Amino acid sequence: MSQEIKEYFEKFNTDSAKMKEQAPNMMNGFGNLFSKIMAEGALKTFEKELIAVGIAVAMRCEPCIKLHVKKCLDAGATKEHVLEAAGVAVMMGGGPAFTHIPVVMDTIETVLNE
Repeated sequence: MSQEIKEYFEKFNTDSAKMKEQAPNMMNGFGNLFSKIMAEGALKTFEKELIAVGIAVAMRCEPCIKLHVKKCLDAGATKEHVLEAAGVAVMMGGGPAFTHIPVVMDTIETVLNE
């Protein structure tokens, strides 16, 4: 299990609480957008989260990777689903995306072993 991943989620939760207190309009606005877009519709939530993982890997956004891998798994995606989505991102994003696959794998391992 990655202590760094665990620490990231703890810090993110603390930071989110601070942002709710200090920037409530931003948090409410983004939270509303997120909840509306990620709600089940034609796509299931875990499918939308797989798309988000792919974009996060292609964009090389480590915080986004960690958050959306966890959300994928929490929504019912399997390790294999997440790794395939990440693989599509590598195909689209090349080497820079490829170098972020260890972040995906560490997050999967950490979340599944909680």
